[in-house]
Amino acid sequence: MPERKRLNPGQKLLLALVLAYLGLILALPLAALAVRALESGPGMLLAIFSDPAALEGLKLTLVLAGIALVGNGLVGVAAALVLVRHRFFGRGLLDTLVDLPLAVSPVMTGLAFLLLFGRGGWFEPWLTLAGIKVSFAFPGMVLATLFVTFPFTLREVAYVLLELGNDEEEAAVTLGASPWQTFLLVTLPNLRFGLGYGLVLTLARALGEFGAVLVIGGAISGQTQTATTFIYNALEERQTPAAYGMALILATASVLFLLSLEWIKRRRDKEK
Repeated sequence: MPERKRLNPGQKLLLALVLAYLGLILALPLAALAVRALESGPGMLLAIFSDPAALEGLKLTLVLAGIALVGNGLVGVAAALVLVRHRFFGRGLLDTLVDLPLAVSPVMTGLAFLLLFGRGGWFEPWLTLAGIKVSFAFPGMVLATLFVTFPFTLREVAYVLLELGNDEEEAAVTLGASPWQTFLLVTLPNLRFGLGYGLVLTLARALGEFGAVLVIGGAISGQTQTATTFIYNALEERQTPAAYGMALILATASVLFLLSLEWIKRRRDKEK
């Protein structure tokens, strides 16, 4: 074990400032939520599992998260390969646009989709003729969730591709492997940790999304109300046990995600 070095006064002060900031911004709010939820007792979970609206909201959130996993898992890997392995006109602009969901407010995202698919939107006449409803319906919520979760898997996979290079892929092609064989037998196995890391981040982001799905979905109970919008509506209606119960479920899921990310990191470090 390497010998631990003593911190000088300046380093101690810096460490104290960092810990105080993290405690104020991260630890204390989560601790307050956990304490308040536990104070509510078993009634908070009973309020969740006995409320059809709560169960429907949780189910819808899980469905949206599952779609985000599949959609961004497939498109994220393909887009990462395109951005890292190919050079073409407009690549820099496309690489910048990938991070747009991280910079744009989710509420603005929902509003933008309303301008496209809502009443009086650009595509509303064609959607009406086709009998398709997007705004304040499930399809709009899918689009919003895919948008806000898009960069996570793509970026994690792209980082791994940059780190690996393409020597193994070129060797496989030289030995006679087809492009699909090279991808399935060489590229994809090397991407497993980056892909897993990105998918966990995607799942966490999808479960916690609020602003975009609220605007485009309208939080209609039993139809477009997710777990997060259920918390919002429950607080508005002073149904605090149900709100804290749902919040505790989502917070527990977040802790499990953190543990899974740590496990992925350790597995990756062991194989290096």
